[in-house]
Amino acid sequence: MSRRVRLLNGRFDPLTQAQTVDAVFAMISERVRGWLCTVNVSTLMAMRADPWLQTFVDRAALVVADGQPLVWSAPLFGGRLPERVAGIDLIDDLCGRAEATGTGVYLLGSTSTALAMAMSNLRGRYPGLRLDGADGYFAAADAPVRADEIRASGAGLLLVGMGSPRQDEFIFQQWERLGAIVAIGVGGSFDVLAGLRWRAPRWVRHAGMGWAIRLVQEPRRLLPRYLSSNTLFCTLIARQLFSGRSRRPESD
Repeated sequence: MSRRVRLLNGRFDPLTQAQTVDAVFAMISERVRGWLCTVNVSTLMAMRADPWLQTFVDRAALVVADGQPLVWSAPLFGGRLPERVAGIDLIDDLCGRAEATGTGVYLLGSTSTALAMAMSNLRGRYPGLRLDGADGYFAAADAPVRADEIRASGAGLLLVGMGSPRQDEFIFQQWERLGAIVAIGVGGSFDVLAGLRWRAPRWVRHAGMGWAIRLVQEPRRLLPRYLSSNTLFCTLIARQLFSGRSRRPESD
């Protein structure tokens, strides 16, 4: 695998979506346990303020760029990221491969109603998929019980949709109990799979404006986050652009 590309405080694997799916199932086939992080601008900026989250992402087996601005900015740091790899897009491809390989998948997160809808839609697309799940509304004291249920399911792939950093904390704190070989935090993807929220058209996402569609749907929750994270990101990128160091390679 190519060396990771450094972009500000993040280190990303320069993978396409197809290569990411291949890498995940190589881990499952070889039983190499680890978690995958899909990092967008908001997550990258949150990592700067949260040393624990920074360490969690740094320890991931795979880190992919879930944001077009990250793809565009990588050359400023002497690297290249081939394309955006979004968690919601990964789910479909991963479930298709899981069906073909007989790999069990477990969904953890969202409400019981939304989760049931998401699982029904996935089963409709992949009728041979071994799929289990549970909602994400449980007390911290019950996290070990959820982890034991995941282990008992025999799932090789765990998708956790509880938002960051809660989903990351669950993966990290319960790692030894989970049993799953690969775990991925997928944020609000289950609500999209359930049809309760909609995604921007592909051309809007490629233009780096997918965040605007999400903002329209959840303005109260997302506006403060986007104002702070996007402003900080643009400031740091502008500083890099005009610092005279934009052509220095920073891969490691």
